[in-house]
Amino acid sequence: MQLLVDSSAETAITKTFHRFIGHSIPFSHVLYAKKLLVMKLALANDVEVLGNMLDRLSEQDRRHRDFTLEALSRAVRETIACFPVYRTYVEPDQPVSDEDEQIVERAIAAAKRRNPAMDESIFNFLRDVLLFRSPQNFDAAGRAAYTHFILKFQQTTAPVMAKGLEDTMFYIYNRLPALNEVGGEPQQFGFSVDVFHERNLDRQRDWPTTLLATSTHDTKRSEDVRARIVTISEIPELWRRSLQRWGTANHRWKRMVNDLEAPDSNEEYLLYQTLLGTWPMQANGEPEAVPPPDYIERIQAYMAKALKEAKINTSWIQPNEEWDAAMHDFVARILDSSSRNKFLPIFFPVAKEIIRLGAINSLTQTLLKLTSPGVPDIYQGTEIWDYSLVDPDNRRPVDYELRSQMLKSLSRATPGELMQTWPDGRIKLFLTKHLLQLRRGHADLFERGEYLPLHASGTFAESCVSFVRRLDDNGIAVIAPRLASRIGFPPIGEAWQDTAIQLPETLSLKDAHDLFTCRPTRHQKGQVAVREIFSVLPFAVITNLH
Repeated sequence: MQLLVDSSAETAITKTFHRFIGHSIPFSHVLYAKKLLVMKLALANDVEVLGNMLDRLSEQDRRHRDFTLEALSRAVRETIACFPVYRTYVEPDQPVSDEDEQIVERAIAAAKRRNPAMDESIFNFLRDVLLFRSPQNFDAAGRAAYTHFILKFQQTTAPVMAKGLEDTMFYIYNRLPALNEVGGEPQQFGFSVDVFHERNLDRQRDWPTTLLATSTHDTKRSEDVRARIVTISEIPELWRRSLQRWGTANHRWKRMVNDLEAPDSNEEYLLYQTLLGTWPMQANGEPEAVPPPDYIERIQAYMAKALKEAKINTSWIQPNEEWDAAMHDFVARILDSSSRNKFLPIFFPVAKEIIRLGAINSLTQTLLKLTSPGVPDIYQGTEIWDYSLVDPDNRRPVDYELRSQMLKSLSRATPGELMQTWPDGRIKLFLTKHLLQLRRGHADLFERGEYLPLHASGTFAESCVSFVRRLDDNGIAVIAPRLASRIGFPPIGEAWQDTAIQLPETLSLKDAHDLFTCRPTRHQKGQVAVREIFSVLPFAVITNLH
């Protein structure tokens, strides 16, 4: 998803976020605080056990037996709160990896900085224990306890991170929530095509059969919702102006709860992005003028969960019923389809742009998932457009009969017709079908095939991502758009101007054709014009396979 972010808009989007909510949210500091909160509320017993275990270890070491239980327990809490990853993988009787050593050193250093009044030797003792630096100071029973502590510590940092980051911070840091996904880094705002290639090369070398999943039962938003929301980075000025207008139009629907406006501005910010990511569309790609009742109920249910997970104004443990009711009513009011609603008419133009750009992002995301190193996974229902939110929304029944009918209809439609009727989702199904058939027929290519980054030239070089998968004399060249707002909708044909891609000499272009249109590949000394290969569809796989 980071590949589809326009990183040049980071400053503008961040300023808009901070200006709208009225303050900044320093990511690392808030995450640290939320992890401490998790250890105080949900995992207090686990941390207390670790403190007691470390205390018993210190009593067996004459240099550290004066450390108090309180100090050692605090050192454990602070170190876990500063842990930069989910866990380390230190094993008994095995050398500690450089990576794990750096992680522990980094966490200990951060904990020291946040606790300047604490004796640093306490943190040093914990560090040495976690890195197996002093087991020789213990007898057999002590070494067993020593090992038990390390394993228990590693088992605890992961759920603390999960609950503090995924189940709390992801609902607070709403700058661009398409990035707030399990395994994601919301504080990072996009990366380049070169970084994308580097990560694919690493995966092909180290984890060629790793899972590539874009939607699961546990994602915060479906792949198509994220594909829409991330396009906000492409329209920073329109986003800024729209927020001002939306906030003004909807302010009258807020309530005062405990001397505060409910919903607060950060919750409102999340709501607008959620609406853009999920808004239903008509057959012509226009936003639905009247949101269905079940859609309104879904948004109300999602926002109720989001507010409780954030644990700012309400929570599962201490629900604030007035605040929850205020958000429920706010959603109903701003989605009222009556003529007195000033919000929807000024929302629709932005929604239309996001819907179109999001569809292109989704097609690119699907193409890259099905051709990059790794094993792709397709979550139930996402063969076509799916605009689901976090569970239980993403566990609604899937209409398999509809998908079966759509699959059968593909044989009667040309690629051009599928592109013209893109809102019905068959274009995504068409893309998925052809690539899965290709993978089934050439499994070795995708499991063992070489990965070769390609680079575009010309006016819209930054809006193109391409690479080759090659095994012996067989191979494919994958070409997909990104940052499509720079090109226009749909991003096909002459809109690409002089943008071109040089294919490697190692890829035979004899009988080469596009997998989806079956059109022969025209080239000049291996260079292909994007306007040619994207003349019908905004994606292509050039192949010499049959």
